[in-house]
Amino acid sequence: MEKSILIFGGSGFVGTHLLRRLRRTSTATIVSVDLRAPAAPVSGVEYKIGDVRNLSNFDTSGEITTIYNLAAIHRTPGHPDHEYYETNVGGAVEIAALARRNHVPQIVFTSSISVYGPGEDTKLEDTPPAPSSSYGRSKFLAEQVFRGWMTERDDRKLVITRPAVVFGVGENGNFTRLATLLQKGFFVYPGRRDTIKGCFYVEDLINAIEFARSCPERFVLFNACYPDRYTIEDIVTAFRTTHFPNARELLLPEAAVKAAAAILKPFSAVGVGIHPDRVMKLVKSTNVVPGWLQSKGQAPLGQLQSALLRWRNDSSGCFT
Repeated sequence: MEKSILIFGGSGFVGTHLLRRLRRTSTATIVSVDLRAPAAPVSGVEYKIGDVRNLSNFDTSGEITTIYNLAAIHRTPGHPDHEYYETNVGGAVEIAALARRNHVPQIVFTSSISVYGPGEDTKLEDTPPAPSSSYGRSKFLAEQVFRGWMTERDDRKLVITRPAVVFGVGENGNFTRLATLLQKGFFVYPGRRDTIKGCFYVEDLINAIEFARSCPERFVLFNACYPDRYTIEDIVTAFRTTHFPNARELLLPEAAVKAAAAILKPFSAVGVGIHPDRVMKLVKSTNVVPGWLQSKGQAPLGQLQSALLRWRNDSSGCFT
């Protein structure tokens, strides 16, 4: 019987990189399921339009060896609360049901460090979750759905990864915006220079996921980030040292950042401008440590500079 691997959310940033990796390393049929068509289709991948919120009529054929669930509503703030639960929790319920119907032995789920909630304290995998946003709560609930699926049978395996900020080709997020500003010749620190920002290059995330998948443990939960606890100043310095040596740095006082958030609050209520919560996220640390990866010898120090170099080379010097 022909074997296949299903990737829900395969048209996204991380999904596209995962599809490329699986095409190189697996002989199974690779099937990507997403609500949208891929911006950068991967040759040899079978693409299907599908909604994780309703998979009751989803058509599958052959033996499914692994399901990856990367599908999520993740921009926060940015969606009504119910949308996070409908997609992130409802999608987990639907995928778990699909896995039961098709006797799938393995699920890989990309959760988030948002399950830990805010705070300057160090977060390890055994830190009690305390999510403060609907996104974080929905991701934690989705983890419980998949844990329940795994415990039903002894022959099921579950890998849950909690990534920090992931950067690389196709990201178009915080690291891309940072590189764009430095390319223009300046960067303004929002309130402080010592904000810890856990981060991971997308290819290193894929490496970590596939390593966890290869381990004999039935259940693996790991934080996906570098172990160095880089500050925003460390990240800017890494960019400037090799790529943007002439860029200038300025510091906007934290009081000004808080004032900006207060000014923006009434406008955000009517959907205009930048949400104040997004402004305040700039001064909050994501102090996450990859304890499980460290215990397996898979979290070497000092990787940020080489990761930025790989990103530059993979994007023809554009950091896009």
